[in-house]
Amino acid sequence: MADHGLLAHQRQALIIQEVQTHGSVRVTDLVDRLGVSDMTIRRDLETLARTGAVQKVHGGAVLVSGASAEEPLYEAKSTLESAAKAAIADAAAALVAPGSVVAISAGTTAYAVATRILDVPELTVVTNSFPVADLLRTAAQREDRPSPPSC
Repeated sequence: MADHGLLAHQRQALIIQEVQTHGSVRVTDLVDRLGVSDMTIRRDLETLARTGAVQKVHGGAVLVSGASAEEPLYEAKSTLESAAKAAIADAAAALVAPGSVVAISAGTTAYAVATRILDVPELTVVTNSFPVADLLRTAAQREDRPSPPSC
């Protein structure tokens, strides 16, 4: 799994995945797996601990007390399977016609769909996702948009 070209958020997503799969990770194991320095891993763990994704312990990190080992956090999931999400989002967006009413649920793939329909004119979007709603609100406030989607 060593990949020296990973960005910080990609490394952190992999770290979260490891913690959730195994319940804990060791700095030395992550250094070997990811091919980066121990200080890089320690900074990543510090960032993840500040967001509540993991709990730092001496020599590594563990699941946050009460966290599920089954479901990765939104931030971690947003970087996983990005090519598949992009393909799904492109296919779904191709089905959206101007003037449509579209429901977009919560989740990282649904968010990817939302990013691709921002310029569809006279679109009404119903969503239960705060990230999608925030994306649409921000897009609606852009001055260069002729007809923003409504929520």
